[in-house]
Amino acid sequence: MYSTMPDIPLTISRILCYGSTVQGASTVGTWNGEHFDRRTYAEVGERAARLARALRDRLGVRPATRPGSAQGVVGTFMWNNTRHLELYLAVPAMGAVLHAHNLRMSTHQNAYTARDAGDEVIVVDARLIDTFAPLVPHLPDSVRHLVIAGDGDRAPLAAFPGQVHDYEELIADQPADYPWEEELDERTAASIFYTSGTTGNPKGVVYSHRSIYLQCLQVVAPNRFDLTQRDVLLPIAPMFHVNAWTMPYAALCGGADLLLADRHTKPASLARMIEVGRPTIAAAVPTVWTTLLEELDARPHDTSSVRRGLVGGSACPPALMAAYRDRHSIELLHAWGMTETSSLLTMAVPPRGVDPDQEWAYRLSQGQFPVSARFRIVDADGSVLPNDGVATGELQVRGPCVTSSYHGGQHSLQKRPAENFTADGWLRTGDIGRISPDGYLTLTDRAKDVIKSGGEFISSVELENALAEHPAVTEAAVVAVPDDRWGERPLAAVSVRADSGVGPEELRDFLARRVDSWMVPERWTIMGSVPKNSVGKYDKRRVQDEYARGHLDVVHLSRRASSGGVPRQIGLIGM
Repeated sequence: MYSTMPDIPLTISRILCYGSTVQGASTVGTWNGEHFDRRTYAEVGERAARLARALRDRLGVRPATRPGSAQGVVGTFMWNNTRHLELYLAVPAMGAVLHAHNLRMSTHQNAYTARDAGDEVIVVDARLIDTFAPLVPHLPDSVRHLVIAGDGDRAPLAAFPGQVHDYEELIADQPADYPWEEELDERTAASIFYTSGTTGNPKGVVYSHRSIYLQCLQVVAPNRFDLTQRDVLLPIAPMFHVNAWTMPYAALCGGADLLLADRHTKPASLARMIEVGRPTIAAAVPTVWTTLLEELDARPHDTSSVRRGLVGGSACPPALMAAYRDRHSIELLHAWGMTETSSLLTMAVPPRGVDPDQEWAYRLSQGQFPVSARFRIVDADGSVLPNDGVATGELQVRGPCVTSSYHGGQHSLQKRPAENFTADGWLRTGDIGRISPDGYLTLTDRAKDVIKSGGEFISSVELENALAEHPAVTEAAVVAVPDDRWGERPLAAVSVRADSGVGPEELRDFLARRVDSWMVPERWTIMGSVPKNSVGKYDKRRVQDEYARGHLDVVHLSRRASSGGVPRQIGLIGM
């Protein structure tokens, strides 16, 4: 028996049409440093239609012709703002492919991704022209047009051999409607995003219309974001980083007002933005929440509107979550995901009926998997381990929002490296952890970050979380470095408050009271700021490289005995 239901595609055009009509009165506001410049979703929909017509009729952008096709690729080089949202909607809804360039990547990396994706048009924020200009000589021949959004000196772009257009002039005389691709194959590429490229070239992950649509439904669900028309959403996560965790699309689905920070992401600006915009939900990586906490602790700000703060991108120290809860009445919600999983996959909403002590334990986990995901942990031999909350191994996932390969370039097949995927298509996340019987994930480390010391394993995350409990510590990254006796030992790279006077000895003693003595690092370096990669995570490879080159001021200390304890193995891995 076959279903009687029509096979109507799940596409971005449906999100656009619904958001700009049913939810048309909701607004998007771009922060200009003093106030929000607002447009309704209905106005955004009209401008997206003008943009789509201009891209098609004036710049020759054509829809992708088959699932996975890299034709009709429009790149962006922009901050989080309303024009970027218009591109987020118009480009995939017309059947083309959106490629949001990572502003924090190197010129070499952005040139590589433009070539790998097959960019034909790149829209550049005028305030980023000086940043973009060094990329111009390295752009592939496929890039025929640059579109400049806003006012700025275009002289640095003089070497570009194609045509340069003004965004507002381009769309000004276009009709405010568009025959959106209702029958577009939902498996067709909607956008392409790239991994951070910390080892080798970035790898492309191509999201389909279907995967983004399903991800939106997961974000707005009651046991996830619980996003409704009563909410105001502030995604501090960049729109060039994994679709800003799908939140711009989810805002249109749920009818929530959307606040965009533009380039104003310093702590004082964010605090003022929260006071003026009154968001109910905000989302950012731990480093942003850490610097914002310093601002909130130093000066009074009204953050009472925030009912939920989402933390993703990397593990959030429990001390940071406790500080927001106890000092500012903000519950930070832990989440986990990757570029390969369409952003956030798990979310740590505690189950109903648990007492406060148990609830805190759930919040400290990475969260529960959604119904769409399949998940498992495996040991070093690939054997599947039980989801009993005890067994520890590498996390592997599958699902409609999880990629099964990487983009292989415009004219080549997709790639499935053995180190990233199993033979039967499961994503090897490289994360080490355990899963409870009710599907909550707790990660102990990245496989590549686990410190293998004398045959035992030390969790860098455990040491980082313990160091973060010290009131003077603002950032802490622990990495493995070579050791003649033990093979590897931990190096602690720590940033402390300038007026604290805290040094390595005090931090060593503080840590020794919280972890087994054999785990305490002998090597310490105090840094003004721990290096970050292109997505705001600690760049541990750079710390290791600077140590190897002798560029760090390292203090060597003996380990001081703690209250006891014997070596304990934290991960059943052999990597």
